[in-house]
Amino acid sequence: MNKILFCASTASHIRNFHLPYIKALNEEGYDVWVATNSDEPIPYTKGVVALPFTKSFLSSRNIAAVFKLRNFLKRERFDKISTHTALASTIIRLAVLLLPQKQRPRVYYIAHGFLFCETDGWKKWIYLLPEKICAPVTNVLMIMNQEDLRLAEKHHLYKEKLCFIHGIGFDSSRFKPLPPEERVKGRQLLGFSQADFLFIYAAEFSKRKNQQFLIKAFAKVADQIPQAHLLLAGSGVLLEQCKVLVNTLQMEKRIHFLGYVQQMQELYPLCDAAVSTSKVEGIPFNVLEAMSCDLPVLLSNIKGHRDLMENEAEFLFDTEQELCEKLVKNTISPTDNVDWFQILKKYSLNTVLPHFLKLYLA
Repeated sequence: MNKILFCASTASHIRNFHLPYIKALNEEGYDVWVATNSDEPIPYTKGVVALPFTKSFLSSRNIAAVFKLRNFLKRERFDKISTHTALASTIIRLAVLLLPQKQRPRVYYIAHGFLFCETDGWKKWIYLLPEKICAPVTNVLMIMNQEDLRLAEKHHLYKEKLCFIHGIGFDSSRFKPLPPEERVKGRQLLGFSQADFLFIYAAEFSKRKNQQFLIKAFAKVADQIPQAHLLLAGSGVLLEQCKVLVNTLQMEKRIHFLGYVQQMQELYPLCDAAVSTSKVEGIPFNVLEAMSCDLPVLLSNIKGHRDLMENEAEFLFDTEQELCEKLVKNTISPTDNVDWFQILKKYSLNTVLPHFLKLYLA
């Protein structure tokens, strides 16, 4: 039986994005294992190994994780590794580098958005250097936006094959608009009327997701759009800082913290528009989820977002002033629901999963 290891920084990442692939490989006869930050059971797997990941790249805990993984790989003799998220992918590939040549498994690295770009100057090397070091054991590199594709080609961040993929496959079946009467009832349960206009941003509270930028922009135009509210769903290290900022701006009645929401398919259809102020993305699921519920989306003009929007540049913003203008415009004169079907079809799980399997099973 072939053995494959899925690796990511968090168990939630595996559960949220990769269970269809693990299930499919299991059905193809693969013995599937997972390495992540927790040893909690994951469906369709033979076993789960917990690793001491921490988000600080140079932490001694990450160095310990490299050697723990090296010993684990040496013992288990995996045929293939499917690795995800920048931190976990660096650690697992460093562990592979420490193995004798004949014991190295084939590595399939799915880049969910490089954490650097050419305009970063010398700072780009903080994240580019690990990618360069690990390239000799990156047999197959899968890229999901055009800017990252150019970076991977320019710096040759792979050993054998560079592939462009349309995300990791989005299952839109759970995300649908609600009938009007259900929508009214749902909004009432949240404490809002039909006259209110609800913006939603669902993401981990972090520097990368950049909620403070959105909070400040919304506060600047709040008096112009008294019917508008901003809903922030998620948890994370910067949650408390964002709450303090909202209190400082006296926006407690207009900006609402919902905590981690597991059933986003129940929340999106109750809202009127989605926003993302993220600094870096691959192909973001939160935007695809909102689009599936027929919400207009206002997105920071970054890689990943640009790929999704294609010819819909009016939904992108660069500056705080542009975001402010779009918040006001969409509240006062809401954008007619855009038919996102063609975009969603391209990134659907049914389209992407067979392509992944073809690469894995080759």
